Amino acid sequence: MTTSQGEQGGGGADARREPTGAGAPRPEERLEQAVRAAEQALIEFEIAVETFRVEVENFSRLHEQKLGPMYARLEELDARILEVKAERSGDPEDRRRADEARAQLAPIPGVEELLNGWMDGDGLYPEAAAMLTDQPVRPPQRVRPGEEARKLYRDLARKAHPDLAQEDSERRRREEFITRVNAAYARGDASELRELAEEWAAGPQPKRVATPADELYARLEWLARRKELLTAVAKELEDSAIGGMLRLAPEDPDGLLDEIAEQLRAQLAEREAELARLLD
Repeated sequence: MTTSQGEQGGGGADARREPTGAGAPRPEERLEQAVRAAEQALIEFEIAVETFRVEVENFSRLHEQKLGPMYARLEELDARILEVKAERSGDPEDRRRADEARAQLAPIPGVEELLNGWMDGDGLYPEAAAMLTDQPVRPPQRVRPGEEARKLYRDLARKAHPDLAQEDSERRRREEFITRVNAAYARGDASELRELAEEWAAGPQPKRVATPADELYARLEWLARRKELLTAVAKELEDSAIGGMLRLAPEDPDGLLDEIAEQLRAQLAEREAELARLLD
């Protein structure tokens, strides 16, 4: 009886120890799953932030090309109106305001290089010349990635993202490659993105090695810090003036620019009329 109970007890102990034998999950397995999930989530977030950054950058360029000349003309008219009022009144305060308005229109050193190719011989943007002469001009080049470029970019970012690397050499390789991917995407060049996809498919595949638990924890902490940095970047983009404009009309940003242009034309007409009255 005693022996039988001992045997039964031994059998029970063996049964309890069995999960630690072959086939039992490793202690790091759940942690590795968490790291992989965090990596993928971070990559998707980076893709979203980079896509929005490109949209903001392209919309900002188009905004400046289309509306910048009108804003500049408004500022010039405002300054001229203040100068005429100061000449008439002789008031030192009116003169101070006029001088401040004129000073704000002073050219910034080096700005000519930035405007190279967008100004004619008279120092006017093509858009400004059209506004003043009612002559048509070639519309500004729009760099807005198409659907194919977007899909290629997302696929490449998911496959080649540096955050998937565990070794420094592999991370450097991925960073250099993703830099080229980002540049092609910013240009909306689907052909170049296709070539990059072929290049990546033919390249060496990274080796994933098992990592200790402490390295996995460190990895999770790094991913969390990276997410915080990206969140700050996303918020800065969303809070910018251009980001706010995109939020107002996410489906038709061009239509929003047309509405603003109409408002600016009305303001220009008012300023021109006011200046004409002052000079009459």
